[in-house]
Amino acid sequence: MPMVKLSAKGQIVIPKPIRDKLGLKPQRPIILQLRKDHAEIKAVPDVKKALKGILKGKPSLSRSLIGEHQAEVNS
Repeated sequence: MPMVKLSAKGQIVIPKPIRDKLGLKPQRPIILQLRKDHAEIKAVPDVKKALKGILKGKPSLSRSLIGEHQAEVNS
């Protein structure tokens, strides 16, 4: 288990193997929770990455609405 020191400013350096395992990158927000007598560090999920491609292959709502509009205009 890696040991780290707290700086005079209250900062710590998270060892690289732990940062890599958690997917922590510079400037990326993290969650720090206090659990009884210890603290937990969690990576904030990357919403853009999680949602990318979620609608791929699904019918397009905008195309459907445009088609409906054109049908109304033509009738």
